[in-house]
Amino acid sequence: MEVQSQVAVQIFIPCFVDQLYPTVAFNMVKVLRKAGCLVTYNSNQTCCGQPAFNAGFWNESKDICAKFIKDFSGPGYIVAPSASCVGFVKNYYNTLFDNSSLHNDVKNLGENIFEFSDFLVNVLKMDDFGAVLPGLATYHDSCAALRECKIKEEPRKLLANVKGLQLTEMNDVETCCGFGGTFAVKFEPISIAMADQKVANATATGADYLISTDMSCLMHLDGYIRNKQAAIRVMHIADVLASGWE
Repeated sequence: MEVQSQVAVQIFIPCFVDQLYPTVAFNMVKVLRKAGCLVTYNSNQTCCGQPAFNAGFWNESKDICAKFIKDFSGPGYIVAPSASCVGFVKNYYNTLFDNSSLHNDVKNLGENIFEFSDFLVNVLKMDDFGAVLPGLATYHDSCAALRECKIKEEPRKLLANVKGLQLTEMNDVETCCGFGGTFAVKFEPISIAMADQKVANATATGADYLISTDMSCLMHLDGYIRNKQAAIRVMHIADVLASGWE
């Protein structure tokens, strides 16, 4: 792995990663540091505002988003282990702050914030981090990664360089897993049926691991997998890339 000269990176850790899956955040930092990045964390950061926005509370969301803009003001890259949060900032902040004094700040923020795999491949131009994870894996394209961040090949390039890992594609790989934030709460039967379809397609490949850029999708799928005692394990791509290091 050819290490770049130090690149300054601020990290944004989504609410659910911070509270439920902190290892994903720590592993993202490990990989970024291995890539030669100077990583900083603003402990004042909170939420990107997406849950309130998606629930229809735009005014409340705008307050949270304004804080996010303030917390991540200034030059430099911002990297997050969530295409969902990054996609929200890139695609919906403009709506909330159209014709406001924060317009230019929002524009700069949208240009500087990246999902983790996108940043590694397209900004750092790196796709091999010496990871080792023996087994068979299949990959889930999250809706946010695929449709809002236009991420498709980047995670697959990274996984192709994980020693011992063989990647196989499942049927209907681009179909939603059924999470969708509050969708899973409001429309539980539909959400569960969509998870059933996704897990059935994943397990049909014989894969040991179901990998994605988004822990929100994986959280939803893991709940279904545990309930059905399916023989597959979910992993965030940051956990995969940090595997097998001494």
